[in-house]
Amino acid sequence: MRILLVEDERRVASFIARALREQAYAVDVADTGVRGLELAWDTSYDTILLDLRLPDVDGLAVCRELRRRGVNSPVLMLTARGMVEQRVEGLDAGADDYLTKPFAIAELLARVRALVRRGLQRSDATLRAGDLELDRHRRRAQRGGVNIPLTSKEFALLELLLLRAPEIVPRAEIVEHVWDVHFDSGTNLVEVYINRLRQKIDHHYSVKLIHTVRGAGYRLGREE
Repeated sequence: MRILLVEDERRVASFIARALREQAYAVDVADTGVRGLELAWDTSYDTILLDLRLPDVDGLAVCRELRRRGVNSPVLMLTARGMVEQRVEGLDAGADDYLTKPFAIAELLARVRALVRRGLQRSDATLRAGDLELDRHRRRAQRGGVNIPLTSKEFALLELLLLRAPEIVPRAEIVEHVWDVHFDSGTNLVEVYINRLRQKIDHHYSVKLIHTVRGAGYRLGREE
């Protein structure tokens, strides 16, 4: 799962991002409204956390522009304001939920989980390829009816391959979806996780589903 955090206060952004990453979310951080719009336009996020007070474009304008552009990721508005009228203004701008600072991190994480579930309900909650099935809501994978235990990163990788199947997914896209902008792209971690998935998804089956396309990336589906 991938989260966009638009927050200009560096200490607050670092605290929230660390808490989300500890819950296995990939997190991108933008410190201005313009940068947040750029990231949200280029990347599909499961949830967007949007501060109301930003140094360039305020959060209300950012939210309105996201909706105008057709970005339907759930938005959680973060603000120090607590008046009912201002909360209503945020919701009317297109936000899905509203959280007033200061807040308990446990409540933030609960709100994020709820919005991620809501986002899944807007799209396909279950992904399939042949006898492989991924339940995105329950975070459960099965092949041929047999449960496959996955780590959070393995789940995110398999989710991406299934979302794009049977297309080729470039290595760079895997890095962006499964990890975040701080990931060291020079490591072989992508290859390591692909091999781990193969051991769990393909090892005991005659039909292999995960394929390397040399020089291009990886593809999930039956052999062409």
